[in-house]
Amino acid sequence: METLDPTARRSQMRRAIVASAVGTSIEWYDFYLYGSAAALIFPHKFFPSADPFVGTLLSYSTYFVGFVSRPLGAAIFGHFGDRLGRKVSLIATLMLMGIATAGIGLVPGYDRIGIWGAVLLTVGRLLQGIGVGGEWGGSVLLAAEWSEKRHRGFVTSWPHIGAPVGLVLANGALALASAYSTEQGFLDFAWRIPFLASLILIAIGLYIRTGVKETPAFQKMRQEGQLATSPVPEAVRGHWRPVLLVMFLRTSQQTAFFIFTNYILQYGTSALGLARGTILGYVSGAAVFSMFTVPFFGWLSDRIGRRRLTAIGCVVMLVFPFIWFGLLNTKVASLVFLAIFLSMPVHDMQYGPQAALIAESFPSRVRYTGSSLGYQLSSITAGGPAPIVALFLFQTFGSSTPIAIYLMVCSIISLVCVRLLPSGQYDEL
Repeated sequence: METLDPTARRSQMRRAIVASAVGTSIEWYDFYLYGSAAALIFPHKFFPSADPFVGTLLSYSTYFVGFVSRPLGAAIFGHFGDRLGRKVSLIATLMLMGIATAGIGLVPGYDRIGIWGAVLLTVGRLLQGIGVGGEWGGSVLLAAEWSEKRHRGFVTSWPHIGAPVGLVLANGALALASAYSTEQGFLDFAWRIPFLASLILIAIGLYIRTGVKETPAFQKMRQEGQLATSPVPEAVRGHWRPVLLVMFLRTSQQTAFFIFTNYILQYGTSALGLARGTILGYVSGAAVFSMFTVPFFGWLSDRIGRRRLTAIGCVVMLVFPFIWFGLLNTKVASLVFLAIFLSMPVHDMQYGPQAALIAESFPSRVRYTGSSLGYQLSSITAGGPAPIVALFLFQTFGSSTPIAIYLMVCSIISLVCVRLLPSGQYDEL
């Protein structure tokens, strides 16, 4: 194993942080771009024969496919990440994501190939899900395994800023495409430009990531012959309890995130009557603020503890959804903006410390696989269904209160899992 002096190690840690943050930003740009398009564009472009509710539901169903495939990506790239190295998997996931996103931008609409357009969308979304499913574990471990324990919460929070950065880029790209085209021009072609632009971002990400060395923890395991032969079976058999606890631990955070950032696009335009550009701007403004609150809460977790901060975030989320909808339903522009703006720091109380908390729950041999499986399985139980459940609840009851109750129940589930998950069992990475 290559031995680095403290200065060289700090330099590699900084490179790892930048590579992780930039890479996850690009991956989430691709992933959220589809989510925003599913709320605003795809119902008209690929499901025009359905009534508005059914069209939106069908569009969200193709969106959900990306969440179902994320655990598959976690298993595939977790295996290679624990067998071949964190860096190899990260480069592969970035390339897969970029190709899938650009491909979605080339899919003909319903007027050209009928239902086959929706089929191709689903295939592209499947590949996106596999890519992002393998991305998170590698990005977090690249940062975590180059960091010191006392700064790990802060360091590993930087890959998580990829979520708000990607959201800002995705919504900003769609807003620009919408602003510089007519309504018909936007639906006909302009929406495709942000998808095709992904290829440029991927090239930038690959350039940055190829300059980072493999992590010391992985190099040590490889040198000592301690690499797992079959990481997925080993993680499932030997560490099934933390995998499940991590999965349900994320219920509150992930459900809230996709309601706060995705469902709000549909709710804001249909229930509140706001313009598409206005709601995209509000959500993007909140995401910009999140770029600062995510690392702040990561830093705070190094001071007061990851479990304690996550538990506080869950408790706050018990009541915040009712406040959020109360402000939204006034339909007063300033209060609607305030609700959306506050939603991100409330969410980030759980999200900031989450990467370090999860990474420290698994040993080095299966850390990529175990962390990724637990993290991504929640996509099926929490993040993926969230906009669909919210849409169904509002359509059924005609009120936002059931959605707030849904978020409250999710917070209770996560709070229980915070208590049950062992803290820092493998904190010496």
